[in-house]
Amino acid sequence: MNGVQTDRVPNWYRVLSRTEETPDTVTVTLEPTRRVPAQRHPTPGQFMMLYAHGVGEVAISISGHPYGAGDMLTHTVRNVGAVSKAIHDAPVDSVLGARGPFGRGWNLDIDQGSDLVIVAGGVGLAPLRPVVEAALAARAHFRRLTLIVGARTPSNILYRRELAAWAASDTIAVEVTIDQPVSGWTGPVGFVTDPLRRVDIDTTRTTALLCGPEPMMRFCARTLIDRGVLAANIQVSLERNMQCGMGTCGHCQLGELLLCRDGPVVDYVTAEPLLQVPEL
Repeated sequence: MNGVQTDRVPNWYRVLSRTEETPDTVTVTLEPTRRVPAQRHPTPGQFMMLYAHGVGEVAISISGHPYGAGDMLTHTVRNVGAVSKAIHDAPVDSVLGARGPFGRGWNLDIDQGSDLVIVAGGVGLAPLRPVVEAALAARAHFRRLTLIVGARTPSNILYRRELAAWAASDTIAVEVTIDQPVSGWTGPVGFVTDPLRRVDIDTTRTTALLCGPEPMMRFCARTLIDRGVLAANIQVSLERNMQCGMGTCGHCQLGELLLCRDGPVVDYVTAEPLLQVPEL
């Protein structure tokens, strides 16, 4: 089955590199052992089912550059369970499996000259990293680009070098905030809703992309709506327990949605009523 790419059969990938982002998070670059069909290349916001031999598989968002990656896969993986630990700990030259890509990604088909606001909480920056790269590559399409990143502590901030490079480029406004003050931190302190309330946008022509804990996304969406941004112009990435990636097992059901098929990215018109139900 090596080299066959279907929804059910994984391709095999060699761990080409691994970069420690935080104490419990790494970014791995995977190189296929056989050529992957071009039509299967993932887009920003989609995910792969990554497989660690003898342990199991888990859904991990695409976090690599959307252009020029060829057949490579890039994933940022947090060590939070048996499978993610095995992938997190996989050394260079070891082999992992990958099925996919699956799901619906971010929609950047927005009006020329619109403002784009990207808000990430914690590891929510990983699925949004390709969006930032795509937006910067098409910078002339947008009026203002704004990235707001929140983390519990400075040690939990992903992609520090890239954040610094983006901020220094003058092509995108970047603000990084942490939840609580700590010694040595001189940047903003507070929740991501604080800078979101004051960001300079044309609320009638703004698209917002949100990824992070569900409470964070709800509060950010409400902040934007209160400012006049339409719920239809707000996109959120939702997570549930994705086990098959094909919409057959039902583990990722959220109301009428199967998130591995109908998401993980949905507009807030769809998401808001579902996120208001505690039982879901």
